[in-house]
Amino acid sequence: MKPREQIKQLTKAEEQVMQVLWKIEKGFLKDILDEMPLPKPHSNTVATILKILIDKKFVSTVTFGRMHEYHPLVTKEAYSKNSFSGLVKNYFGGSYSKAVSFLVEENKVSVEDLELLLNQIKKK
Repeated sequence: MKPREQIKQLTKAEEQVMQVLWKIEKGFLKDILDEMPLPKPHSNTVATILKILIDKKFVSTVTFGRMHEYHPLVTKEAYSKNSFSGLVKNYFGGSYSKAVSFLVEENKVSVEDLELLLNQIKKK
């Protein structure tokens, strides 16, 4: 994906398939199904989701006869960055400090965690 190209948001089912592909890096439908958590979806369901992911330009294929080997076109890091940015924009008015404040208030981030983050920022 080009750096300035907007990454589409995925449904939970699409994200689940992408998590498997990011983990295995490439694979056939059977490989993807083998890595899916229980209860495993039907193979037709996963095949349909893969077609959608191809249309959304998240996945590409290499064809071997009648078999398709799938591989991600969007990295997990790029999708995570885009998703987090969207979350901050939509729920915190684009303010990362409001997002961090929320995490502190909800006891999701400790003072020690914040100090570690601050030290990392200072080192950069």
